[in-house]
Amino acid sequence: MSSSKIPYKIYLEENEIPTSWYNVRADMKNKPAPLIHPGTLQPLKFEDMQPIFCDELIRQELDNDTAYIPIPQEVLDFYKMYRPSPLTHAVFLEKLLDTPAHIYYKFEGNNTSGSHKLNSAIAQAYYAKKQGLKGVTTETGAGQWGTALSMACSYFGLDCKVYMVKVSYEQKPFRREVMRTYGANVTPSPSMDTNIGRKINEEFPGTTGSLGCAISEAVEVAVSTPGYRYELGSVLNQVLLHQSIIGLETKKACEKYDIKPDIIIGCAGGGSNLGGLISPFMGEKLRGEADYQIIAVEPASCPSFTRGKFAYDFCDTGKVCPMAKMYTLGHDFIPSANHAGGLRYHGMSSILSQLYADGLMEARAVEQTSVFEAATQFARVEGILPAPESSHAIRAAIDEALKCKETGEEKTIIFGLTGTGYFDLKAYEAYNNGTMTDYIPTEEDLAKGFAGIPDINL
Repeated sequence: MSSSKIPYKIYLEENEIPTSWYNVRADMKNKPAPLIHPGTLQPLKFEDMQPIFCDELIRQELDNDTAYIPIPQEVLDFYKMYRPSPLTHAVFLEKLLDTPAHIYYKFEGNNTSGSHKLNSAIAQAYYAKKQGLKGVTTETGAGQWGTALSMACSYFGLDCKVYMVKVSYEQKPFRREVMRTYGANVTPSPSMDTNIGRKINEEFPGTTGSLGCAISEAVEVAVSTPGYRYELGSVLNQVLLHQSIIGLETKKACEKYDIKPDIIIGCAGGGSNLGGLISPFMGEKLRGEADYQIIAVEPASCPSFTRGKFAYDFCDTGKVCPMAKMYTLGHDFIPSANHAGGLRYHGMSSILSQLYADGLMEARAVEQTSVFEAATQFARVEGILPAPESSHAIRAAIDEALKCKETGEEKTIIFGLTGTGYFDLKAYEAYNNGTMTDYIPTEEDLAKGFAGIPDINL
């Protein structure tokens, strides 16, 4: 279909919301390596995970073979508050760039939490409620996940304890207050409330924190508090499963208007947004039914894919969580405090790590001043102030569209717009004032993180 006949915003009908999540692992020839016990180094079994995660989420975490998992009706009913989300034709951005490329973005910011994170938060809260738990604990970086889980827990009447990376707690007070409005208890991490927090503060005085620190604290509280479990907003197999709703809707919208993407782009921190967007398209690629250029875009200040090591590492700084085989900068790596967005995790989803290792997708690292340049261009013509995380994908989409301008190729580009940036105005202020700087870790910086990666060959 001619792009001129495609609506500016493509909305699916309510009855077109997918009723099952897609598990890309079912089509992977090389399955992601299993989580292992940090003590025995053996693959984790169901009973090993029970003190940490909800039972049904453990089953989803371990399921490498079931391609489609039904979405519970209560979760589907909640999804209808904000789903289906629109696939938007970025005609004004195309005009600005004067490119023959066709650019589309899947917008996930049209809900109160402001990001895609709610897709998994509501599912995880549902399973916690169904299990009869009193509450859950979690970590959050820039705050999108903590906001989403706070909202989901409020809906199901669950207590929610959030450990927020200290630098974000201080830089993003409005995001923190949204969480508190939904009833969550929000603590800056590392704190003095947990054994792990006190230890990290002692070893790294004045630290600005990291997701690895916050995860450790949240897990410690979950396993030591009766009636609580820990819930994670990215990285895990279960999270990418829930987020596949993004890609499934995108694919259905493409099929409805005969849009054939050449390039699919997503920002990458732990992998939830990227994994969710690309899953059904990657499934086609794995089955040999279609081919796509898939690009993961990460910050140059936290370059897990592009400069990390593919190895088993601890998922958290306190070394209390299971170990995962992933692209990692080392569990002790703490991103520079000048990094303005999320995407702060030291590792990457095991699913995405395996796909990247197998050459099925590529990765790029971009500097934050160029990211905010792209965000500003986008905001001025498309009418949405994008989240800093999403803006990494915008940067790559613009770069690809400009390549098309040089070559005359008429490629179709789809990227994920994970959310809005209205709680990130401190970062926009720094960019607008010209005080934003770029930080790229030196080889010496990275070596410190790599030194802590265990020497495990499985």
